[in-house]
Amino acid sequence: MTHSTTVYPSCSPCVFLLAFFAVLGCVGMQPGRSPGQLAASRASVPTPDIEELIGQMTVDEKIGQMTQIDWKLAKNTDDVRKLAVGSVLNGASSLVEPNTPQNWVKLVTSIQTRALSTRLGIPIVWGADAVHGNALVRGATVFPHNIGMGCTRNPELAEKVGRAAALEMLATGIPWTFAPCIAVPRDERWGRTYEGFGETPELAEMMAGAMVKGLQGEPGQSDGVLACAKHFLGDGGTSQGKDQGDTICSESELRAIHLPGYAAAVKAGVGSIMVSFSRWNGAPMHANKHLITDVLKGELHFEGFVVSDWEAIATLPGSNDSRIEAAINAGVDMAMVPLSYPSFVSGLRSLVKKGRVPMARIDDAVRRILKQKARLKLWEHPFPDAAFAGQLGSPEHRALAREAVRQSAVLLKNQDAVLPLPKNGRILVVGSKADDMGIQCGGWTVGWFGRRGNVTPGTTILRAIENAIPGGKVSFAPGVRGADAADAIVVVVGEEPYAEGTGDRKELGLSRDDISLITAAKASGKKVVVVLVTGRPLPVEPVIDGVHAVLVVWLPGSEGDGVADVLFGDYQPTGKLSHSWPRSMAQIPINQGDASYAPLFPYGFGLSY
Repeated sequence: MTHSTTVYPSCSPCVFLLAFFAVLGCVGMQPGRSPGQLAASRASVPTPDIEELIGQMTVDEKIGQMTQIDWKLAKNTDDVRKLAVGSVLNGASSLVEPNTPQNWVKLVTSIQTRALSTRLGIPIVWGADAVHGNALVRGATVFPHNIGMGCTRNPELAEKVGRAAALEMLATGIPWTFAPCIAVPRDERWGRTYEGFGETPELAEMMAGAMVKGLQGEPGQSDGVLACAKHFLGDGGTSQGKDQGDTICSESELRAIHLPGYAAAVKAGVGSIMVSFSRWNGAPMHANKHLITDVLKGELHFEGFVVSDWEAIATLPGSNDSRIEAAINAGVDMAMVPLSYPSFVSGLRSLVKKGRVPMARIDDAVRRILKQKARLKLWEHPFPDAAFAGQLGSPEHRALAREAVRQSAVLLKNQDAVLPLPKNGRILVVGSKADDMGIQCGGWTVGWFGRRGNVTPGTTILRAIENAIPGGKVSFAPGVRGADAADAIVVVVGEEPYAEGTGDRKELGLSRDDISLITAAKASGKKVVVVLVTGRPLPVEPVIDGVHAVLVVWLPGSEGDGVADVLFGDYQPTGKLSHSWPRSMAQIPINQGDASYAPLFPYGFGLSY
């Protein structure tokens, strides 16, 4: 699908219950039951026998469980109750205001209350795009995007990051994340390149299972969230790197490159998988029964549920009913229809009545969804738990993110051993991107596309450099001014924030302004260190000729101190490229194993001190 540390005080159980009772009074409750009776009954409801529950459900209630709607419509209508809706989501730009954990908790509690007031009282499961930490919430710890995590080659670290992300999600009361993205990006022009761990199936396989384990936690515990591996299958292999495009290859190649990450995620017990908007040899993935049912659910023995992407069913050819029929019969269990859910519900009801979607397929989908709700213990614990309130942006999680930044940075060049820089030197930092939290976090940060500026509390690269050398002198200039008084110049350059198709590019490279900064720094005659903030490898060969050092830090997130740790030698660089680095656009796409392979820096490259 398409941040200084802030610690929020936890709510007392009494305050929580009072808020809960107030919400009940506003939205209605089960007939004949007082708010106190309903609250007391919910506090002790055990997980039901899933088969017995399915036997009690009407066709409409089953279709409701297969339906996911946007939270704003869930809030502003009574459709969660009337349609027995099974899931609610917030899109990446659909955020509460003020964007605080307390407001998310209130929102989740109010809509969950509506779900519990239905005839069978089946709780909803709420999903959100927490793709590099719970980064849509201001104040959360923002971890490096997956392209950087792939450079760590450290699945234990990935599991810890997943664990921290889960705890920060639970601080907002949201138990389902549309992550990890385990795409294998094969063309750097793709705007989602940074969401994958790297260009090889081995990296996806290495990291996917670890991230899933971290997110979902230990079986039987209530401190994990539901993970969602995405996007099945082949989203990273589209022709010319076009988002939602066409992956043209044989089935053997599709399996060899794009399937191993899913096999690892399934082995790790992933509870949900999202289908890709893309096509395979012209055929839409959302209608591909062979891959969704035969391969994923059959060969890989996936026992969770399959969810569609945002309004993706509507992009299939044909009428509304034919599109729904194709997707559900292909094996899609839950339809992400945030805005078009009325037509989905009526269409699927009609298809069942006509026998075009068998009741056995409906029951299988509902069974899969309900089993994951049981896994999350949503019957026993349907509401946000105040015990997690202090997890969002905690010092422990920020320290972990700093470690992830250290391990993900890749040293590409270090002429004359310029790095590490001395802590007693005079450092000139240039480029506005050095002091911009939005730039270093990238997309999917307090909004879908991300943006420049103070998007969330954290430490920018400039502030991190200042923190690292209290005994030295740090100057900052958007342009190269004051170079004469400096021993070394750190030039921070890179990409503007983007997400999905808005990041698709026909041409890759640094902006004219960034090139001018580097050119001016080189002309100063000082030692020049270039720090690249980017979501993919960029052709930079002529630009970096003549600079002394190049450190690529990808999209490091909120903890810029990890970058300074590497620059000043508190951490010896260990990152290894998760992508081959092209010399020019003429080499893109470039991947390890190509018949003609002569990158500027090969896959797996990375220097140390």
